[in-house]
Amino acid sequence: PNRTTQDGPVDASGRLEAYEVHESMRADTPHGERTWRFVGPSNVSGRVVDMAIPTPRGEHYTLYVATATGGLWRSRNEGTTFEPLFEDGPTGSIGALAVDPADSERLWMGTGEANIFRSSMAGTGIYLSEDGGTTFTHKGLENTHTIARVCVHPTDPNTVYVAASGHEWTDNPERGVYRTRDGGETWELVLFVDASTGAIDLALDPQDPSRIYAATWERMRDRWNDPRTYPTTKGSGIWRSEDGGDSWESINEGLPLPEHRGRIGLATTPSLAGSLYAFVDNYELVELEEDEERGEEDEGGEEESSGTDSYGREKQREIKGATIYRSLDHGSTWQRASEENRYMRGLSATYGWVFGQVRADPVDADKVY
Repeated sequence: PNRTTQDGPVDASGRLEAYEVHESMRADTPHGERTWRFVGPSNVSGRVVDMAIPTPRGEHYTLYVATATGGLWRSRNEGTTFEPLFEDGPTGSIGALAVDPADSERLWMGTGEANIFRSSMAGTGIYLSEDGGTTFTHKGLENTHTIARVCVHPTDPNTVYVAASGHEWTDNPERGVYRTRDGGETWELVLFVDASTGAIDLALDPQDPSRIYAATWERMRDRWNDPRTYPTTKGSGIWRSEDGGDSWESINEGLPLPEHRGRIGLATTPSLAGSLYAFVDNYELVELEEDEERGEEDEGGEEESSGTDSYGREKQREIKGATIYRSLDHGSTWQRASEENRYMRGLSATYGWVFGQVRADPVDADKVY
């Protein structure tokens, strides 16, 4: 049923209450012993939104995989087989995972896919498992709806940071960077830009975990359009805290102007102190040359782009899209590291709002994924 009140749709607390009613009905049903049999199709999968591997790995070879609408999965044999977890939880939409670096059995799970597809669903906050994902305890933040990243302090398991990207379709104040210092019993919003701007990525400095990097994203999903930037966009950018999240400063020198910054992904690496990468979904426009509009082949004989957009419409301009920036001074200044060409523009095209992540090799700081 469409659960509403006189004031509109039921809030997140109401959805959790409805889940409790659902659980009681399921316990009382006379059909509880019936089972489902899978009949196909066998060639359809879904979006994988995050993965987590305990470190150090030891001998258990465990891998956790979070999906957009299919819940949480665990493999204990390096992905040979998987088992579903959280099947009976109040949401099947997962946003982010993080294993406690000091305890491989402690798994934090933020719910609500942060990619804001039209098919994305709101989550019900953040959960903690202390037995490797077998059982979970709800730890609040249900009104955030979507969680993009969870970071656990490497030596203090009670300190956890959450990037909350907020509601998909409407403004809400429960978005930004949250911090707990008591294992999720209480949370404080330590970085807030505005009700339209959420946090889309987080990274702790490998050399100093009190130095935190955060990416914020001003976005709202329109019913008639994909997420994009506008001339009035101001909230998207990168932030740094040197005191564990108590205070923040913007660090955007060398990046595109705010009105051209879409989703931003962040990556650090322990192999080079001060090194930081940013994937910027860059909305600066490029005028297509005549050969590009025709989709001329490059020197290797492969066509890099065509004169149509992702929906097959003719185009004369396109956005720069996937652009990688690098900083060697903890984000104080940025330099563009990637090429600007048809190949880079084609990597995410107009879908940087979902592909906007980057990773750096932990051994070779020059190797980037």
